[in-house]
Amino acid sequence: MAKFTKTLIAAGLLAAAATPAFAADYSGDIHKNDYKWMQFNVMHTIDQRPIFTADGNYNDTYLEMEFGGRSGLFDLYGYVDVFDIFDSRHSDKHDKQNIFMKFAPRLSLDALTGKDLSIGPVQEWYIASLNNVADGQMENLIGIGSDVQVPWFGKVGMNLYARHSTENANFEAEEGKWNGYQFSMNWFKPFYHFSDTSFVSFQGYLDYTWDMDTYGVAGRHSDGLGTLGGIYYHTDRYVVGYAIKYFNEIYGIDNNADSKSTGFGHYFNVSYKF
Repeated sequence: MAKFTKTLIAAGLLAAAATPAFAADYSGDIHKNDYKWMQFNVMHTIDQRPIFTADGNYNDTYLEMEFGGRSGLFDLYGYVDVFDIFDSRHSDKHDKQNIFMKFAPRLSLDALTGKDLSIGPVQEWYIASLNNVADGQMENLIGIGSDVQVPWFGKVGMNLYARHSTENANFEAEEGKWNGYQFSMNWFKPFYHFSDTSFVSFQGYLDYTWDMDTYGVAGRHSDGLGTLGGIYYHTDRYVVGYAIKYFNEIYGIDNNADSKSTGFGHYFNVSYKF
């Protein structure tokens, strides 16, 4: 884990070089800033990756329950995807794996210690975890997280993890092993407000995984990138948006004649907020 520790230190030093932070306030009742949200998204995707046939594509319409919030010590983000909701033979998910879940709880070190641990633009520090679950797949990542003030974007969540593959039916050689590291960041930036309560936002995320051992298995790659950015129109109850995602050797799958893991995908969505 020595390499991971050095990477965490470097990330903290880089973050501290930016603009001043707005420190988290845990004086008095630590639940005074609690909140929660949930929405259902209907997503239509074109040209997702990876694609495992030379002349194929990866298009689907799926339902996503997305949620998040804060409760005292804990910060949470997550979603559950149900694929091929129209049971369409034209969907690339038809009669295949039909569910995927992501849970990303974080424990605030500021709240746990009762101290302001902010440094420069870093508002708050967390013990961060990420859990990806699907048919035949379970990834458990653990590391350190932060909320960082970035010019124009405002608060950006940044997390650095060590990756553990508990189960991977598509890459059994790594099962039960620590294999690589992942840096993740996400942002939500309203940039145009209308005269009512509606607004337009720029939203997105980046996941970069590296230093993964391929264990000599053909078709595997030591790193992978996925980053998405989109424009969304929000009202009090509805969201409509479009995003483009760039994949590069996504999930550590080699981009070659047998598997297309690099390229651009398109995401269209309509959401209802609860």
